[in-house]
Amino acid sequence: MRILMASPRGFCAGVDRAIEIVESALARFGKPVYVRHEIVHNRHVVDDLRAKGAIFIDDLADVPCGARLIYSAHGVSPAVRAEAAERGLHVVDATCPLVTKVHVETGRMIRRNLEIVLIGHAGHVEVEGTLGHGGDRMHLVQSVEDVQTLEVSDPSRLGCVTQTTLSVDDTREVMEALQERFPKIALPRKDDICYATQNRQDAVKKLAKQAAVIIVVGAPASSNSNRLVELAEKLGARSYLVETAEQLDPAWIEGVSCVGVTAGASAPEILVTEVVERLKQLSDGEFSIDSLPLVDEGVTFQLPAALR
Repeated sequence: MRILMASPRGFCAGVDRAIEIVESALARFGKPVYVRHEIVHNRHVVDDLRAKGAIFIDDLADVPCGARLIYSAHGVSPAVRAEAAERGLHVVDATCPLVTKVHVETGRMIRRNLEIVLIGHAGHVEVEGTLGHGGDRMHLVQSVEDVQTLEVSDPSRLGCVTQTTLSVDDTREVMEALQERFPKIALPRKDDICYATQNRQDAVKKLAKQAAVIIVVGAPASSNSNRLVELAEKLGARSYLVETAEQLDPAWIEGVSCVGVTAGASAPEILVTEVVERLKQLSDGEFSIDSLPLVDEGVTFQLPAALR
């Protein structure tokens, strides 16, 4: 059996930065530090940080007044920021800079008195934060079908932003539908899909040309990981999302000559290594390991000033 590794895969610059922020805050300020929501969507990462002294919460009421609070990489709404200020919390912001870019663009559109269409998945924590920046001037759509039923006050004064972790192809289809129905809509100057999401999807497209089965290492709550599975299946490969090597089902690879392996942007490489080791065991010792050409994404994000 041939095991073909995707490149790039796993952690992106925003996830690296968010994890480093929590670890640096613990080192500089001592434990505990409170983190609103999972810092990234990966149980392994969250459990490791919890063991080091991070306390993960969803409600700011669970944070003692005056304590230190970190916002997750997914970002928060202005209402959350206001509540933190009222409680006197010492905030360190781990919001991914690419999510912040979407928030800034949303603010510009609001100041231009535009209604805003947000392309994203309902209930996702990043979407909830972005919706909070637009209030009742923002409409959420998830599909081309949603566009057809969308009602707006003034079709000539519309803007559009997107969740950063969507499928590039699906988002393009939704934007094309928006432009067809609302010709004057102000679409993003370039897609708000982050570079890492796009690069990992491009790698899956290359895997699918050679691998009959593609294993995606990631969490069920990880939007970008789920999009990798969907993309692989759309391209004709059988694809499975696993959090750990133990979830691999031997039946998935029975009789398969080439298995592709990739990981979502919040999955650490150690989990990928364990999956590969499990695949080697299931191959009865007859295996080879190859990789797509290595891709250096060349992106790093600075830590917040309070931690530099």
